[in-house]
Parts: sequence; structure tokens; C-alpha cells
Amino acid sequence: MTDATNNPLSGLWMPTQLQRLYYGSGSVSKHLLDCLPNENSKAFIITGNSLATKTPLVKDVEKLLGSKHAGTFSKIGEHAPVAQLDEATKIVENDSSVDTVISIGGGSPIDSAKAISYRLHDKSGKWLHHVAIPTTLSASECTLMAGYTESNGVKTGVRAPELVPHVVLYDASFALHTPERLWTSTGLRAMDHAIELLYHPTASEMPARWLCLQSAASLFQHLPSYKSNPKDEDIITKLQLAAFASLGFLGYNIKGGLGLSHALGYALGSPYSIPHGITSCLTLGHVVKLKAQDPEAAKQVARLLPFINETPSGDAKKDAEKVGERLLKLVKDLGLDSDLRNYKVERSEIPVITQRATGGQESGPVYDAVEGLVKGLFP
Repeated sequence: MTDATNNPLSGLWMPTQLQRLYYGSGSVSKHLLDCLPNENSKAFIITGNSLATKTPLVKDVEKLLGSKHAGTFSKIGEHAPVAQLDEATKIVENDSSVDTVISIGGGSPIDSAKAISYRLHDKSGKWLHHVAIPTTLSASECTLMAGYTESNGVKTGVRAPELVPHVVLYDASFALHTPERLWTSTGLRAMDHAIELLYHPTASEMPARWLCLQSAASLFQHLPSYKSNPKDEDIITKLQLAAFASLGFLGYNIKGGLGLSHALGYALGSPYSIPHGITSCLTLGHVVKLKAQDPEAAKQVARLLPFINETPSGDAKKDAEKVGERLLKLVKDLGLDSDLRNYKVERSEIPVITQRATGGQESGPVYDAVEGLVKGLFP
């Protein structure tokens, strides 16, 4: 089997089990019932408290399902705490009629739905049919991984090819209910996916890297437009498609984690209650400038310049650093966090964060480089 490499004219892309991608305002009301696996299907909804209590969205989906609605669990919190996951799994396990899980929300409900399916498969040998209705740009609906938080606050997870949702519904009318700061910060999370997949050594040139370039270009263009006009459903749909392009063509052939910005995101996120969209705002620009020192990564990142109306100089290192600067400017222009001043993280945590992000290293050139980056996040 030939793996994808940094050589663009040799590789392999293995598509996931995604069956349908619907997009456009009103797509949930038009298509949800057609997304169920059969006419006798029963669907269980996984969502968060805010969506269930502060918006009409969950009630609307319950109404659409009618007699096919088997129940709703709306206690999923940020970073998907394991206690809530245990509770939801038990409820679904006790209802043998459920063959479908519908996740509504951001990464935590979507990852929780995946993790519930994984746990039930461990016990019964069957996977749940998963319909994802994302309300952020975090793109969890694109992956075969499910992250959740252990009782000690550290993020862990499971992965299996069968965890990729079978159907994704991007409905701009649902995203109108997402707080603007959450939407734009998860847009930076999508940018994080696009750029780290772009320089990932096992990413396929076609379609993964091609779509990552388009994704990043669209995010650079449309996130500021959204900030100016957050009720424009066309802009929302363009951003949803950009989020899908950032990770939807990851494929089954990818090996290892996405990259350093994601590793730092896990080291900073659940242990210190920092949303993953914000961790990408904090780390991505700096990581790209650091990766500019790596000739192979720099060569890939430099490809982005013409897509963001910049002229390449021909010096991959300088060009990749320019992309890093543009990312830092985008975070600032969107009014998002660029350092840790708004979060309760002490400077004494720098070695802990660095070790987590580097897979347990305590010294060496990689440790030193990452430690320097983490130090720079403190005001």
C-alpha cells in the first residue's frame, strides 16, 4: 500500500464512510428524515444544555423526528467530561430500539456521540448510525476520532474508521444561534486543521492538500466578512464548507496526530478550561512561524500565499513566516485572544504544558522550541 508523502506525485487517499453531506439554510428540515437508515429507525439526540434551553433548535429536531425520537441527552459540557458520557451511554444502552444518534452542536456533542457509538460497539458489536448537525466550525464531524475528558481533567480519546458520521447537515439557520465569538474562534480551529493537514507528512496531495489550500483561503476571506455581518446565511454556509474542506478529506490513510498546534491545544484546552477554538487562536500563528524552520513544512505552508493575495518570494522559510504573521493578524482583527491573560494558567505550568505537547519530553531542541513558544503566550 502506497502512503501519501511530501512527494505530491505519489500517494494514496482512502475516503471515509461519510455517505451524504447536505448544506444550505433549511437543510435539516428538508433532509433529516431521509438521513435515517430505515423507516423503523429510532434516533437519540446528543447535545449541550445551552442549545437545548436557550434556542429552539433541539425542540425543532425533536418535532421533525416525531415518533422516531427516542430521547434527548442535553448535559454534554465543554471538552465532553467522562461522567456525562457515562450517563448518556447508559441511557442509550438501555433502549434497544435506538439505531441512530443525532449530534447537535460543536465538537463536544459530536465527539460524545462518536464515543457512545464506540462504547456500545464494544458491548454489542453494532455501531450506531450517526447524523451530525454542527453549529460551530470545529469540524469534529469530519474525523474518526472522539475526544473526551477524564476525571483528572486530561483529554483522551478513541478512534476507529466507523466513528466518522454517516451524514453531515450544514444548516446556516442553525448556526445563526451560535454566539459570534464561538463561531469565529472555531473558525480558527478549522484554519488550524487546514494548515496542519497541509504540512502533515502523510496527507495526500489529492484531495487533502488541495482542499486545505482552498479551505484556508476561504476562512481568511470570510471570517472577517462574518464579523461584519454575522446574520448573512450565505457567508455562514461558505464558512461551513471551508470547515469541511479543512478536515473532510483527511481520509483513513493519515498517520499520527495532526501537528504541534493541535498537541498544544490538547495540553492547554481541557486541563485549564480553555475552549479549543481559543487554543488555536493562541498557538497556530506561532506554530507556523516555528514550522517555517523545517524545510518540508515551510514548502507546504508557503503554497498558501497566492491563495491569500500575497506574492511568494521564493524563499519558503520567509514565505511560511509571512503566513504565520497573517494568522496572528487575523486573530487580532477578529478580536480573539492572542495570549493567556484571560485564563487561569500560572507560569509555573510552562514545563507541564510543554511536556504534554511534546509527548513527555523534558529536554532537547524540540522541548526548548516548544517551551519558548509557550512562554510567549503569557502577557
